[in-house]
Amino acid sequence: MPDELLQRLRRFREQAFPPYRVQFQALVDEGQHPTTLFIGCSDSRLVPYLLTGTGPGELFMVRNVGALVPPCCGTPDGGHHGTAAAIEFAVLQLKVQRIIVCGHTHCGAIRALYEDLSPEAVNLGAWLDLARDATLPVQPCAEALRRTEQRVIALQLERLMDYPMVRRRVDAGELTLHGWHYVIEDGEVHVFDVAAGGFVPASQAEHAGSGPYAGMEDAEAGAMFNEIDSAYLARGADGKVTFEFAPREAKPAKPKAAAKPRKAVVT
Repeated sequence: MPDELLQRLRRFREQAFPPYRVQFQALVDEGQHPTTLFIGCSDSRLVPYLLTGTGPGELFMVRNVGALVPPCCGTPDGGHHGTAAAIEFAVLQLKVQRIIVCGHTHCGAIRALYEDLSPEAVNLGAWLDLARDATLPVQPCAEALRRTEQRVIALQLERLMDYPMVRRRVDAGELTLHGWHYVIEDGEVHVFDVAAGGFVPASQAEHAGSGPYAGMEDAEAGAMFNEIDSAYLARGADGKVTFEFAPREAKPAKPKAAAKPRKAVVT
């Protein structure tokens, strides 16, 4: 039986590599200098190089289930966190200028938040806890899952700002954060726009997305990231209400007064 992986490795060496030989040699001689940290979901349908039109040496990538960002100071389990290490390395050593958090539609990690996991999936359950604050008190449907996918991305942007080196460089105007939601079936990335309080299709957007920025009030940031902004009401095809929810309370501002909680608007 042919070894498909071995055949692919040989094909890379013989066919794909030669046109890039000089470029790879330069990357060896001069080192890597990527300008972007791409934090993406491990899903096989998300292909960062295709999405961004980049090549070798341009993206520093870390991928995990759900494109999640762990707390900067670790988690109670005291385990190793490769994603946190990658963020620190990218910001402190490589001095990237952008950090992209990229989730996508039909994400298995997001659906798993609403389902019972196998008792053997101990690590997966603990990892998904990083996204539970973005879940909705509803039975999952297509719209609820898509909204949760976007809320999870916004939550990770908020968590990135808890990394001292990230906040310092964002405040200095040396680093920008970008939240992307890739709609697989449309081939369209929706970019998070802080000013708009939501996600905008790249084909209609004025920029590649904006996260927290210098001078932004903590209370304002909390309101934006908590909910992607307002109460939500979904109705089924028969016109009946299928679920409703009220936004989470905004994260308290650090030195300033806490943001006032919003009230749900239900019609």
